[in-house]
Amino acid sequence: MFVPIHDNNKLKSIPFQYVTLTLIALNVAVFMVQQASGKPLAAFASFALVPAEFFQVGYFGGPAYGQYDQLPVPEPYTLITYTFVHGDFFHLLFNMLFLWVFGDNVEDAVGHFKFLIFYVACGIFAGLLHAYMVPDSPRPLIGASGAVAGVIAAYLMLHPKVMVWVLVMRIFLPLKIYAVWALGAWIAMQFVMVYLAQIGLHKGPVAWWAHIGGLVAGALLILMMRRPGVPLFDSASGEAET
Repeated sequence: MFVPIHDNNKLKSIPFQYVTLTLIALNVAVFMVQQASGKPLAAFASFALVPAEFFQVGYFGGPAYGQYDQLPVPEPYTLITYTFVHGDFFHLLFNMLFLWVFGDNVEDAVGHFKFLIFYVACGIFAGLLHAYMVPDSPRPLIGASGAVAGVIAAYLMLHPKVMVWVLVMRIFLPLKIYAVWALGAWIAMQFVMVYLAQIGLHKGPVAWWAHIGGLVAGALLILMMRRPGVPLFDSASGEAET
């Protein structure tokens, strides 16, 4: 397990990553309100995506009034709201670190407004794939991991040759390696974990299918949404900064 610290990848088309920073600020603000509520998760479970409740009302239905709901949030809205709710500080921290390090260059590649659409779409697709894989699950899905996975997939397709500083957890060792190795290893782990979960060798609260959904969405969307002339895989005029 590792967390990204910094990448040597300058912005080329935008002066600043306004949307990335705004998304981080919104996630942090929601978490702070959660903590101030006194019952962090209980108060915000209405905004989580619950597959069993989602399919109970369908894509255009209203609230399902499940066991976790304290507010009448229409279930289709939770395909977006779930991405802004986090279970604890480290859940938030890891997601926001990935978004901060890699989101700016994806925003640079697609533009401000399209990056917002990209991020939301990745979160929606991640939530949908998770829901379809466990349609009867009453367990709430929360966190930005699916949307962030889309950012990771897009970054890897754009800048695999960029050098990234990562902190290896447990031993707290900083390493500078190519993005293709760091992010490639992270992506490979998602597929391994979803396989282990499918065959019953791994159980836990992590929604691996949401990660897979975000990765697929990010890889496909960056092909269509990147600015004209923005190359893939650090090729042509898009030389990587080292």
